[in-house]
Parts: sequence; structure tokens; C-alpha cells
Amino acid sequence: MEELRRLEEVQRMLNFAKSRRLASASDEDSNLFISNFILFLMQPYGDLDMNTKFSLVREQLQLFSDPAFQESSLSGKSHSPLEMESSPAKGCQESRIAKVGLLSSDGESSEPLKSFHQMGVVQLDAMQRANSTLEDFCRSYFMFHGMDVNKPELLFKYLPFLSFTESYIYQMDSLNEKIVNLASSKVACLGRGFEDGTQGFEMKFMGILKTEPFQPLVLQLEHHGLLTERIREELRCGEEYWSLERDLCSALANQNEICVEDVMRAIHLKSFDYRILNLLLYQLQGEQVNDLHMDFLSISEFLVEIADDL
Repeated sequence: MEELRRLEEVQRMLNFAKSRRLASASDEDSNLFISNFILFLMQPYGDLDMNTKFSLVREQLQLFSDPAFQESSLSGKSHSPLEMESSPAKGCQESRIAKVGLLSSDGESSEPLKSFHQMGVVQLDAMQRANSTLEDFCRSYFMFHGMDVNKPELLFKYLPFLSFTESYIYQMDSLNEKIVNLASSKVACLGRGFEDGTQGFEMKFMGILKTEPFQPLVLQLEHHGLLTERIREELRCGEEYWSLERDLCSALANQNEICVEDVMRAIHLKSFDYRILNLLLYQLQGEQVNDLHMDFLSISEFLVEIADDL
């Protein structure tokens, strides 16, 4: 089972590399090398961050053609990751995949997982769950931006950024719900994981949720020149909402008294994703934010949240 999990991580990285055109569609040997190399770079090495690792690789590339290096590399037999996995001479040693995988042999390494998290990977399930919100946003909010939802060219022009943002938020929201459910049912504790590899992988992300949940989204928006201070503020509102949700649900599960002000605050914060999408659409169109528009929608969203809860 452990070997299958490690192979799964290599395959996942291979799919990611192909989606970013870092790998060829036909040369599987080269693709496997690139996938393992990316995973290798994601391994923690003391205080080295990713930028430092890249700099070291660039500086040392010229040494790869050095005769002494080539002589050294030829002195030992080359093995593929699968050959090393099954080689009797290796005994109980870690396979090459384990050395470069996202999880260490004991499954507890968190630094590579953080690096994987920083890529902003969004799961298909999160994208499917985000669809209803995206449809509602397009039908109800496009008119405030002078856009016709019935024109596909306008919809698809901005859909990649809107879909990625909302799907990522849904992915983090789903993990927050799992934290709430685990704390309420007391069937497991954070970080213990399950026998199923995917569930254990998600459990690792729950720790990240409490510390830096929006870092990948921030990096992506910043890279494309879309991040503003108002969007940052709404992201902080999202973190506050998830924290309140965990606290309120925990209090209810333990039959503790809750503060009505916290409930009202949570309702006000809950639609932070709609506000982020609105602010993002302003940025994508290169327009100034209409504060009257945002204030009106904030009241509307508050009433809708109460209606949904009722």
C-alpha cells in the first residue's frame, strides 16, 4: 500500500507537469525524470527555500559535464525508480520514489506537502462543488459589471480566474468542514490520517488550513497583477469565518454557551467568496471598485445567508 501511495504521488506530479507543459506528451522516460526531479526539489533540506534550491541548481549545472562527475556517475549501475523498488540488494532501504516523494517513509513529512500546496492545486471535486456558486455569481452579479451572462465570449474571458478562485476556496472550505466533523464526532484527531491514501493526504492539508490557507491563491493572483489590498482583506475575512465556524460548531457539539455576536459576525463574513469574485472582476476589467455597489451587495448577501439558514 505504501509503495502504491508513493507511485500515486509520482503520477500526480507527472500529470501536473504535463498540464504546465513541463513534460512531453510522448517521452515517458523524460517525463518520469522531470516528475521525480520536481519532487526531489520539494524535499526539505534544512533552511533552504525553493528559490535557494533553484539558484544552487543553476550554479552547479556547469559541473554536470565535468569528466570527473561523469566518471563518478558511470561507476555505479543506473536504476529506474521501479527497479530500485524491487531490487533485493536494497533490502529494507527506502526506494528512490520514497526519497523524492511528497511523503516520507513514515508519512509524516509536512514541508514537501506545503510545497505541493503552494502550487495551488485544485481537485476536481472542488471545481464541481464551486459550479453552483459560479453560476449564481454570473447570473446575479454580471449585470452590476455591465456584462451580459448570455454572451459566452464574456463568460469564458474571465472564467479561468473566477473558477480557479472559487474552486480553491471551496477546497479549503471542505477541509474546514472535515475539521469540524472530526472535532464534533471525536472519531479521529488532526494529523492521524486514515487507511485510505487520499483521506490521509487531505488530513495533512488541514494543518495548513489553520496557518496559511490562502497562500497559493495569493501567489497566483499576485503573479497576474490581480491582488489588491481589498482582496487581501476579504481573504482575512475568510480565515476569520472558518475559525469562527470551528469554534461555534465545537461549542454546540460540547453543549457550551455560544455568543450571539459571534454568530452574527460569522453570517456577515460567510459570503466573503462572492466579494472576492466581485473585486476580482473589477480588476480583470481594469475598473475602479464601486463602493455603493459593494455595500449594497454586502447587505443583500447577509439577507440571503439568513434565508438559507432558515
